[in-house]
Amino acid sequence: MTNQILSLFQLCDSNFPTGAFSHSYGLESYIQEDKVHDQASFMQWLHVYVNEQLIYSDGLASRLVYEALEKEDLDKVWKLDRMLTMQNLPRETREGTQRIGDRMLNLVESLYDIPALSVYRERIKAKKSFGHPAIVFTIVGHHLGVPKSTTTLYYLYSTVSSLVQNAVRAIPLGQTAGQKSIQEFQGALTKATEKIQQLEEEDFGIVSPGLELSQMKHERVNIRIFMS
Repeated sequence: MTNQILSLFQLCDSNFPTGAFSHSYGLESYIQEDKVHDQASFMQWLHVYVNEQLIYSDGLASRLVYEALEKEDLDKVWKLDRMLTMQNLPRETREGTQRIGDRMLNLVESLYDIPALSVYRERIKAKKSFGHPAIVFTIVGHHLGVPKSTTTLYYLYSTVSSLVQNAVRAIPLGQTAGQKSIQEFQGALTKATEKIQQLEEEDFGIVSPGLELSQMKHERVNIRIFMS
């Protein structure tokens, strides 16, 4: 099991080239409005992002995808792919997530031979599915035999790690402050994972309007570092 977990953790590396470094998911809008300007204000934003958006979208989807894979219910996986895309209202964020999902799928297919990923690729080519990193990540976790909650935790960690590195560049934070942010957030990630295990499927899609608006406003920022 240790080897499988380490294999999945490879996907969490900020150097794993999925293109996540190009997306701030609305953080840049808050920076330009001077609402996020240092480590403390960034940590406040990160807590809101994780607890009022990520848990109820990618996080819950990861758990539901894993459970569908356990039942060999791929139709449910494709339904969740569509739900993740349709409920992601900001255009830049929606399109950016699809790019990351497509890139992660390409990379993972070069590392693993997983039938479900091959079907996913064909569905995307046929425009029957959209592609999402949470789904790709979870399919890999399930294939490797990594437990459901650990797969979800690692996906959340990979997202937060990318956002911290983007904050290091954009605010900017120093590298030391960035690493301290990741260390300080570990407890919050564990609690988020535990909460996801208790949610109902009907909870999917609950998102803070402020976060969605900031992601929409990014299209009109004066100077941009990120694509979303």
